[in-house]
Amino acid sequence: MVNKSQQSMTFEKISPDIGSSFHLMVNPRLNDFFFWHFHPEIELVFIENASGTRHVGDHISRYEESDLVMIGSYIPHLNFDYGVKSAYQKTVLHIQHDFLKGAMQETPELFGISELFKRAEHGILFGEKAKALIGDRFKKLYVLSPFNQFLEIISLLEILSASKDFTLLHEKPFQNQYNKKEQQRLSVIYDYIDKYFSEKITVADMASLVNLSKEAFCRYFKKMTRLTFIEFLNHYRVNQAKRLLRLDLNITEVSYASGFEGLSYFNRTFKKYTGDSPSSFRKKYND
Repeated sequence: MVNKSQQSMTFEKISPDIGSSFHLMVNPRLNDFFFWHFHPEIELVFIENASGTRHVGDHISRYEESDLVMIGSYIPHLNFDYGVKSAYQKTVLHIQHDFLKGAMQETPELFGISELFKRAEHGILFGEKAKALIGDRFKKLYVLSPFNQFLEIISLLEILSASKDFTLLHEKPFQNQYNKKEQQRLSVIYDYIDKYFSEKITVADMASLVNLSKEAFCRYFKKMTRLTFIEFLNHYRVNQAKRLLRLDLNITEVSYASGFEGLSYFNRTFKKYTGDSPSSFRKKYND
């Protein structure tokens, strides 16, 4: 059972890989983390050797053994490996929401992909035939050079655009409950946290950043994320600490590098959000 504090919606800031128009992740291990999030990028996710929950927008269902889904811009969704215990394989591709926007309108060869992106606004579940057509090629994207990866992604998107083996997850394009102004404001906040999480950040600083009073900022932030700002900041810093614990740093160094001012507070907060102490988390990762 997921507790209420875990059910916050997070705006995820995604940057393209170096030298690429895309962001590609291979086997990001998030199965122990409830990550209910949204982002401007269109997402294509393929997971194998797993059975779990498919939660995209208002759609909730179960997938068995594998899943191939395309998720439109700003549609909130749960990480597909949440709670999975098997030795799964997962590949996630993020495509800029305005990818080839001008060319899409002027290049007949890209019309099919343009229509595919429009269907993605509903959320698209692809069937077994579509998985068979692109699955192995999709999993091998990471070995290609950026240019060949670009060509291969265009080819895969063209295949999916022509496939009839799909189901729309929503009858109408899904509308994020937050308007564009609120999303942009949250993006400014997230960018600031992403840049300065290792330093002292106060509620007053953040309120001033987005031209709100402290009280208005706290109300706005709780509405957007279902967490207080401090809870959200601690969540973010703990996630950074998870990454840093995989490096050759001692626990004290990780504590301060992730923005916690004291080792005991870091240990308590880390265990609160992960169920493990930093040292036991590191041990599990190394094992």
